[in-house]
Amino acid sequence: MYYDLNVPVVAHEVTGASQSKKNKGKQPQQTVSLFTPAQLATIEARVDLLVHLGYNVIAFNQTVIKKIDPKTHVNALDTLLSQLKTRPRVLFLKRLTIVLDEESEKGFGLASANASVIEPYDIVALVPTTAATFSSACLTHSLPSPLTAHIISLQLTLPRLPFHLKHTLVRTAIKNGAVFEINYAGALGESGANSSALGVSDTGPSAKRNWWAAAREVVRVTKGKGIIVSSGALAEADYRGPRDVQNLICLLGLAQNLAHDASAVTPKSLLIRAQTRRTYRAVLSEPKLVFPPPQTSGPTTQDLDTSLSQTPQAASNNRTATTDVPRDVEADTCGSKKRAREQSISGGATSSPGGLADGPPNLGISGSSRPPKKKGKHVT
Repeated sequence: MYYDLNVPVVAHEVTGASQSKKNKGKQPQQTVSLFTPAQLATIEARVDLLVHLGYNVIAFNQTVIKKIDPKTHVNALDTLLSQLKTRPRVLFLKRLTIVLDEESEKGFGLASANASVIEPYDIVALVPTTAATFSSACLTHSLPSPLTAHIISLQLTLPRLPFHLKHTLVRTAIKNGAVFEINYAGALGESGANSSALGVSDTGPSAKRNWWAAAREVVRVTKGKGIIVSSGALAEADYRGPRDVQNLICLLGLAQNLAHDASAVTPKSLLIRAQTRRTYRAVLSEPKLVFPPPQTSGPTTQDLDTSLSQTPQAASNNRTATTDVPRDVEADTCGSKKRAREQSISGGATSSPGGLADGPPNLGISGSSRPPKKKGKHVT
């Protein structure tokens, strides 16, 4: 299975106030995200192209700049997924990307009070733009919690990264389970969805040079571990197949196995970790009681009760009763063995009732015996 966890969508927002004259000015303005028929047709065409290229899991990305306000924030992805047609063996996910800048450095919405706003999203990503926000994203927001951030996305098409990638911060984020994202749209001369949202207009050959330099730095610091590759493209012409993407990022210094893991293995482990946001520190899960099926063979409960209630003396008696042999049977057996041994020695001679042998014993010497010598004088 191949994953594309950054398919940006831009909704048409309509702001409207309450039409009641009595409550005029008291209720806050409501923002509603709508998708025009042309936008829906464009998104459907992009999804069909991704499925044709071989992607099985697609995550739609909604970007929020500065701060999450529960009063004005609208989950546009719920409306989008309800309007898209379902496709067999294709999974749609919802991703929330928060851009951290100087104004939202201290409070940008990842607080316990806004947990209900972030909970519907499957993936939470952060885009740090300063050294302080990058340090906070790696050390604080990557820890397991209901508001944990799973992806740290960097703006690779900028002329220069706004902060230095320290090894200690990167290793800590990877150890906590976060991953660093590389959007291959920058290698094609596109600024990407995040840069477009921030008003960055650096495209063309300069964007390609910036992307290659920054992406090599990310690979060097992470040593090829904890990296995922996404598209981040807005146009259909910028999408590439999984094999082409693996060949592309191999030019950054990654081995082929690590390039394959960046688009197939690491995203899978990331989604499994993202499911633990609803548990306490991603350690405990909801327990389920499973009853074993009834036994159809083996000892019954009555047999077990009988064996347990039996005294040790009775159990030993039962064992000796099956192993003891009567003495007369044992003596008869020994006598028969002794008689068989004597018969083999005497050469098959049978004994008389009195215990005397019927003939001379056969000592096993073949031929006739020599006659005894006569005693007398020798005559010459």
